[in-house]
Amino acid sequence: MTQHKHPFDSALEFRHENGRVFGQTSAAYANMIGPFGGMTAAAMLKAILDHPDVLGEPITLTVNFAAGVKDGEFELEAKPERTNRSTQHWYVRMVQEGEVVTTATAVFSTRRETWGATDMSSPHLPAEAAPVSTEMMPRWAQNYTFRMEGEMRDKIKDAQPNAETLQSIQDKPPRPLDFPSLTAMADVFPPRIMIRRAQFAPMGTVAFTVYFHVDSATLSQHGDGELIGHARANRYYNRYFDQSAELWTPDGVLFATSTQIVYFKE
Repeated sequence: MTQHKHPFDSALEFRHENGRVFGQTSAAYANMIGPFGGMTAAAMLKAILDHPDVLGEPITLTVNFAAGVKDGEFELEAKPERTNRSTQHWYVRMVQEGEVVTTATAVFSTRRETWGATDMSSPHLPAEAAPVSTEMMPRWAQNYTFRMEGEMRDKIKDAQPNAETLQSIQDKPPRPLDFPSLTAMADVFPPRIMIRRAQFAPMGTVAFTVYFHVDSATLSQHGDGELIGHARANRYYNRYFDQSAELWTPDGVLFATSTQIVYFKE
């Protein structure tokens, strides 16, 4: 029986030549203009995960979108800036046509078992929440399955007093969760201004940070099940706004949190 490669894995196939790493943007993860930012972030992280000198697992990734990523080939340059006893600090560049289009910093760590707790309350998404159609969404969104409550689905049609949303997220077709796919899922939430004002405006993420609260063993145990995504905005001010999100398991384990600052134009 032929096993077809998942489109997410195909999008993260790199070519190695003389110590250099090259990738190609994927039409399956295209956004309205250029590629889906979550996939760009996932590529930056995978460049580190594939590096022969990597130690530990990611605890944080910050991606700065210096310019629009064009459809086509890109080169990734990942460099460990410093390795300490339990942390490793990385710098990554994405280059197209000789120019830097995206940079990233990341911290990896060898975790040790300690006391733990979660102060934040986990959200609850009812089992009867219905699927959301992605037919009219950008191409990248069609690689995910989303579910939302009816009241929440109606909320995105008109201007709102706040931009808080709750939804489930799952790769389509289902795929075992790992750090790159978790990174991409942290960026699936529409820009909050679109929900707050119910109108489109030119906009783009400037910087995006993911904090990982999970290890690879726990991700493996989770398998290909859905996550619950909770997103909100904080402040819109003079051409920029920031939004934050959480990714939870259905039984209330926090896997990741994210923040991003977004440029918008009136």
